[in-house]
Amino acid sequence: METSKLADRLRGIVQQSGRRAPAVDVGPTAPVPDAARVVESVLGGEWRDEGGHRRFVVERRIDPDERHGSVRVGDLAECCARHAAQASMLTAGAPARLPFMFFDLETTGLSGGAGTYAFLVGFGSFDASGAFVTRQFVMTAPSDERPLLEAVSRDVAGAGALVSFNGRSFDAPVLETRYLFHRLEWPGSRVPHLDALYPARRFWSGDEGTSCSLVTLERQILGVGRAGDVPGFEIPARYFQFVRSGDARPLAAVLEHNRLDLLSLAGLTARLLQLLADGPRSACDAREALALGRIYARSGLDGRARESFTCVLVMDASARMRSESLRSLACEARRSRRFDEAAAYWREVLDTPGCAPHVSREANEALAIHHEHRARDLAAAKTFALRSLETCSRPVWNEAVRHRLARLQRKMERREGPGLLAYQD
Repeated sequence: METSKLADRLRGIVQQSGRRAPAVDVGPTAPVPDAARVVESVLGGEWRDEGGHRRFVVERRIDPDERHGSVRVGDLAECCARHAAQASMLTAGAPARLPFMFFDLETTGLSGGAGTYAFLVGFGSFDASGAFVTRQFVMTAPSDERPLLEAVSRDVAGAGALVSFNGRSFDAPVLETRYLFHRLEWPGSRVPHLDALYPARRFWSGDEGTSCSLVTLERQILGVGRAGDVPGFEIPARYFQFVRSGDARPLAAVLEHNRLDLLSLAGLTARLLQLLADGPRSACDAREALALGRIYARSGLDGRARESFTCVLVMDASARMRSESLRSLACEARRSRRFDEAAAYWREVLDTPGCAPHVSREANEALAIHHEHRARDLAAAKTFALRSLETCSRPVWNEAVRHRLARLQRKMERREGPGLLAYQD
């Protein structure tokens, strides 16, 4: 929230002034020559002179035949290329296209805010041969920030889609804030953004709120086991140690951590796109099939959604997943005006043991409406309305149900004759 508010204020300043910030002489933009050579030697990167500024960049190439856990890097590249069109279902309908630019930041703090800098911006993409190429921009001194951001702009502007893990909530706002501070435009606002965290939670987060971190998912989905990886909470301290001492050795593990994050992000994205392309037949369990149904339904693919929800019913699904699938099938049938079919699904919802109270309440209300207005069975409508009243303690809901019951009572009295049926409140 703090990052968002600051970004809004800075954006307003930029729009009002419309002027580029004056250049400020803040001293050298790179360590002295001997220290620069040591940084190159330790981190394996190089200094590049571009536009009158020096930037430190580390590039690595992972060959297509190398494996990341249980999968080949080349297979991940092929999957992303073949199923790139599916990505639009994960970018709120924005037309995602190749090349995908995977990105991840390492920052001076984990909570965001005005004082948080991105000292390492890592990008990863697949080249024509299927290799995974990473490019990491390292801010070796605070005066390097503006040149770093200008270099980042070129990579972002060339992307067909940005892919991140929690990037919408953290990485992108942090970068946008730093761009606004320097009165630069954040180019990511014009590029479709696929944040893999949100679909990953739908597909792989457990009922008990199990971890959905990237490290957990890469082990669960890709079979990756990291050895000697630097914990995320240590990363800011390692950078500050480097700034104070000039010793780049603590950063070497941070760059490796960032590269693994980028490659695992590419692997999870490939798995998501494969699932969306193949449909529920490729789902490993009911949770994946249910997640597919939700995404298809949100994208307007009712036929594929119906197939996915139906698959959940024949899998080993929990009561919650089964009732949610039946509910989704009922809602889709009702939208398509297949009212009898919708009513049958709602009855199955009520017959599901362990059905959540709010879903049960919705089913009872839907069946009360169906029997009152379509089946013309007022007694059944009254029964379901009473059941919905029993499952909710909210005054507004109860008032609406009582209004329905009173209306049903009047209809029944007109049909049967006054005084024969009396509704007792």
